[in-house]
Amino acid sequence: MFLTISTTGTPERPATDLGFLLHKHPDNAQAFSTSHGTAHVLYPEASAERCTAALLLEVDPVALVRRGKGKGRGGAPDAALAQYVNDRPYAASSLLAVAIGNVFSSALRGQCKARPERAEQPMPLRIEVPAVPARGGAALVRRLFEPLGWATVTAEPVALDEQFPEWGDSRYVRLALEGELRLAEALRHLYVLLPVLDDAKHYWVSDDEVDKLLRAGEGWLPTHPEQKLITSRYLSRRWALTRRAMERLELVRLAETDDTDVEDIDNAVDEATDTEERPVPLAVQRRDAIIAALRAAGAGRVLDLGCGQGQLVQELLKDTRFTEVVGVDVSMRALTIAARRLKIDRMGERQASRVTLLQGSLAYTDKRLKGYDAAVLSEVVEHLDLPRLPALEYAVFGSARPGTVLVTTPNVEYNVRWETLPAGHVRHGDHRFEWTREEFRTWSHAVAERHGYGVEFEPVGPDDPEVGPPTQMAVFTLTDQPRTGRAVTDRTRTGQPRTDQPRTGQPRTDQPRTGQPRTDQPRTDRAVTDRTRTGQPRTDQPRTDRAVTDRTRTDQPRTAPSPKEAKAA
Repeated sequence: MFLTISTTGTPERPATDLGFLLHKHPDNAQAFSTSHGTAHVLYPEASAERCTAALLLEVDPVALVRRGKGKGRGGAPDAALAQYVNDRPYAASSLLAVAIGNVFSSALRGQCKARPERAEQPMPLRIEVPAVPARGGAALVRRLFEPLGWATVTAEPVALDEQFPEWGDSRYVRLALEGELRLAEALRHLYVLLPVLDDAKHYWVSDDEVDKLLRAGEGWLPTHPEQKLITSRYLSRRWALTRRAMERLELVRLAETDDTDVEDIDNAVDEATDTEERPVPLAVQRRDAIIAALRAAGAGRVLDLGCGQGQLVQELLKDTRFTEVVGVDVSMRALTIAARRLKIDRMGERQASRVTLLQGSLAYTDKRLKGYDAAVLSEVVEHLDLPRLPALEYAVFGSARPGTVLVTTPNVEYNVRWETLPAGHVRHGDHRFEWTREEFRTWSHAVAERHGYGVEFEPVGPDDPEVGPPTQMAVFTLTDQPRTGRAVTDRTRTGQPRTDQPRTGQPRTDQPRTGQPRTDQPRTDRAVTDRTRTGQPRTDQPRTDRAVTDRTRTDQPRTAPSPKEAKAA
């Protein structure tokens, strides 16, 4: 991965001032360690007339895979094809943008103590990047860079294979930018737009990325014609972050138009006097109800079955009374998002030991799920077809058998209260069904009776007197062994109460294990045939093993032979 920055100069303003602005001496080749490899800074040429600084980033593919698990889009957009062989070490992406931010941090902020006046002045620049992944082609490259004051924007498509031109062009371009700009502005353009062109990031995009975008986009992003596309792609299409960034950019634009500060415009609400209650989202109310029920049950080790993107797991980890939290989902994509949300790769050892994410289907038994205090099925059952519910029922209640099981599901009766939900429609396109309160109670009581659980019901959300709450929750508590099944067949077959009798169902006595009454009659079974053949009565200590058959055949004690017998032998 390669980037060059060139400038020209005069005797009064030598081109070697580029070294002062970058805080890297032209006579030295320097190396900087990054989280995914090594960044080298060197100067192929350095004179008063012309100076070129080069940033060479060597990416370690193994480190990229190991540290990229659960972050960004698997560490690279092509990671689904190959973890260790992809374009990340060669194509300019967020890896190069991060290296620019780390290696040229002072230049990015426009700071230069040795030449402060040069940092504020435009200078002739030429920036070249040999391979830039451009999802949108050369036309998008020009749409992004031309409004920023670059005199020449060259985006030459790279052929898939020069020996086979009929194959066409790849999605990569050779990028060359020329113009007179401040060095800090040029670096900020690259810092933001390289990941935008690639439309991917190698790390998890968190809330602080909004602040990074606004800092790097200061002075040019609020008025850029492709502002929405830039913001959306830079924030990895996380719509909540994108909306927040767009709102702040609009305030900046209005402040610049009115020649005032952002704080003077964004003052319509006085936080100190704002006492209006904001409604709590139903999802938050549902998580609060689940956590309260788990605390009441005294659960320490909890299963979140169908954990999705890990919202409940995240809340459970905030409470130290939950010593182990396991999230299970059939979707690897959901588990990847959950790992990013939880920032598992950044957790301390103690916190990381409390959480586990597993891929698994609830339609099959799984020995990994046994032995836990509680299990949660939050908004899960309605995503299964009704014929598959018995399989889920047995996997959770019959096989895993946690002490407490919480099941939440929508109350279809409450749907009439949703103004935006058309009549006859379910709340989510993937819902296979939605139960009334009576249907949910009937199913819950049947499950509890079959598997030895007691069940109680709690409303979640406002309990409407006519249609009930928006979400209904069943709290199952393990009370006894199930009424049917293999676990109780031994005593149910005889109809007798369980005692200290042997498994055969016969009264336990001092009789032999064959179950036959002991008499004075000779034995006819194979175990005693050797002695019954002689017609001798049975003694108090019968020997049935082959090791003593020699003496039991004659009923005589075994003695040593006489000298005469030994000589004859």
